[in-house]
Amino acid sequence: MRNLIFLMASLFASAWANAQEPVAAAPAPVVNEAENILHLDLSTGGRVSIKLYADIAPAHIDRIKTLTRQGFYNGVVFHRVIDGFMAQTGDPTGTGTGGSPLPDLKAEFNAVPHLRGTVSMARAQSDDSANSQFFICFQPRFALDGKYTAFGRVIAGMQYVDAILRGEPPATPDKILQASIGADNIPPPDFAALAKPAVAAEPQITLDDLSKPLN
Repeated sequence: MRNLIFLMASLFASAWANAQEPVAAAPAPVVNEAENILHLDLSTGGRVSIKLYADIAPAHIDRIKTLTRQGFYNGVVFHRVIDGFMAQTGDPTGTGTGGSPLPDLKAEFNAVPHLRGTVSMARAQSDDSANSQFFICFQPRFALDGKYTAFGRVIAGMQYVDAILRGEPPATPDKILQASIGADNIPPPDFAALAKPAVAAEPQITLDDLSKPLN
């Protein structure tokens, strides 16, 4: 009887100890970092890389990725570019009044500050009117914090953003030649081949040329 009681006590103690052991949490899904990198190949001559904040503005990031993979942004101009403020794009009509066929997004305002290189969604008067247009800040603009959905920041190629022609709209607007998501491994275009050819200088006329007889 004593042995039976001892055996039962041992089994109970073992079960209790096992119950106290922490259960290992399921490993978090591995996300390819390149899945949250947006590349913009600009007519100013280079590639701009933007880190997307998928954990902060998930619906907006999903929209940007969807439109990018549809080729929506390819060829779209920067229609509103204000020196010392920002460069805005994402409207296929180039007027600032257009967008995608997809429904407008509910705002995801957050604590990300609008610094140099911050990328944020443009919208109309309603908080929940962002659709496809976005802007890149040239300089900090903290008055926008908490009023526009910031969703990323330039991590490479800011010099190509700085080179975008200013204007509302610019006389000859710069454009997004190609937009892509890093995970898709789409190479940039041949910027050298796309560069505007230099205008050949006219030959200099000398006094000897002026004195030559006409044939």
